[in-house]
Amino acid sequence: MFVDQITANVEAGNGGDGVVRWRREAGVAKGGPAGGDGGDGGDVYVQAVRDISLLSQYAHKDFFKAEDGEAGARQNMTGKSGEDLVIDLPLGSVITDSETGQSLELIEEGETKLLLAGGDGGLGNTQFKSSTNQVPHQQTDGKPGDAGRFHIELKLPVDAGFVGLPNAGKSSLVNELTNAKSDVGAYEFTTLSPHLGDLYGFVLADIPGLIKGAAEGKGLGHTFLRHVSRTKLLVHCVSLENENVVEAYQTIRGELVAHNEALEEKPELIVLTKTDTVDEASLAAAKDSLESESEAVIYTTSILDDDSLKTFQDGLVKRLRAL
Repeated sequence: MFVDQITANVEAGNGGDGVVRWRREAGVAKGGPAGGDGGDGGDVYVQAVRDISLLSQYAHKDFFKAEDGEAGARQNMTGKSGEDLVIDLPLGSVITDSETGQSLELIEEGETKLLLAGGDGGLGNTQFKSSTNQVPHQQTDGKPGDAGRFHIELKLPVDAGFVGLPNAGKSSLVNELTNAKSDVGAYEFTTLSPHLGDLYGFVLADIPGLIKGAAEGKGLGHTFLRHVSRTKLLVHCVSLENENVVEAYQTIRGELVAHNEALEEKPELIVLTKTDTVDEASLAAAKDSLESESEAVIYTTSILDDDSLKTFQDGLVKRLRAL
C-alpha cells in the first residue's frame, strides 16, 4: 500500500549525568575530585533519499529516538556521546512540528537536515573544584534532548503529473507508457492513490481524478491536489467522451489554480484521449476548440492506437528533457 503521510513522536538523546568521583592513587591519602562529565545525547537528522516507498515502511512505527549519552566515569573520563539518529525519508518530504507548525522540506537527493538536538551532558565534580572548594560534591544531570511530534507528508517529486476528470483515461495512458499498473474502470475514483511509473528515467504520476470543487475538498479534494505542486509538467487528459472538452479542461485547470495560483504558470501539455470513441470530424472539432482555448501542445491518443501512443511518448520525453 502506498503511504504518503505519517505522524510520529521523535526524541533526541538525553545527555548523560556528570558524576562525583575521587582520585584513588597509591601514596595519595586524599585524592582530589575526578568525576567525569556526561556524554552528549545524539541528535536527530532527516535525510532525503530517492525512494517513494519509505513512508510505507514506517506506517506502523510511530516512535523514533536517538541514543542517550552515557554518564561520566572516574579519572575525569567523559561519558560516551549517544549515536545520532538519521531518519531516511523520501525526496519531497515535508516535516511539520505538530505543536509549533514549523516545517522543513527535503527537496534535494542526499540532503540532510537537523531535526532535533541532543541534550548536553552534565558536569562531573571536577568542574566545580576551586580555591575555596577543594572537595566538591556537586555534579549536574544531563539535559533532556529535544522532542516533538511530527507530521511527515510526501509531496511527490514527479516529472509529469497526469491530471483530469474521473475516467479521463489517465490510468490507461500511464499504464501504456510505463508499468504503473493503475486500476482501470468505468467509474469515478477508480484510482484512490497516486500511481507512479518510470519512462526513460522520468517519473510519471497518475493523479486520481478531480472534480469541480476539489479545491474546497469535494470528492478526494485536497488529498491529491497537494501532489501536483512539485510536478514539473502537467499533462491534462481530456476524454473525447466529454460533450464539451473545453469545459472539462477548464474545470480541472480552475481547480488547480484555486488550490495554488502558481500552478497557472506550470508548463503543460493537453492529451485528447479515447480517440477510438469518435469519428475524425468530431476529433478535429474538439482539437480546434481546445487550440482556441490554450497555447499548450495538444496530442490525440487511444490505447488501441500504437502510433498515437508513440507520437505522444516521444513528444513527452522531448519536452521533459527540455525542462
